[in-house]
Amino acid sequence: MKKTTVTFGEYLKHKREEKQISLREVARTLGVSAPFLSDVENNRRGPLTEERLADLAKVLNLNEKEKAEMYDIVGKQKGLLAPDLNPYVTERPYVNAALRTARNLEADEDDWKMFIAELIKRKSGEN
Repeated sequence: MKKTTVTFGEYLKHKREEKQISLREVARTLGVSAPFLSDVENNRRGPLTEERLADLAKVLNLNEKEKAEMYDIVGKQKGLLAPDLNPYVTERPYVNAALRTARNLEADEDDWKMFIAELIKRKSGEN
């Protein structure tokens, strides 16, 4: 899915078809009706709940990159933080402080890439 602004419904339909799983099968597994899920796919309803998103990731056998992409789409569509990040951020005041600092200093993509690379290096034991 190369389109820059994709909705959750479009993403869900694309992944479901890519994995060759019927709408009815996904709906049954998630405990929702097929018409409800069709409405989600066709953007007549908003994204699924956080619990159902986790179940959906399992049903569609999404890898970590695909799950992150799905959560980012949901967060953006709802105008909120990606649902999988919310507990991490809200339970750690230092994360909010880091984000505010980055915002106040107008950190750009290169700054964040350096931060991520350094964090990976530190956590993997490299020096």
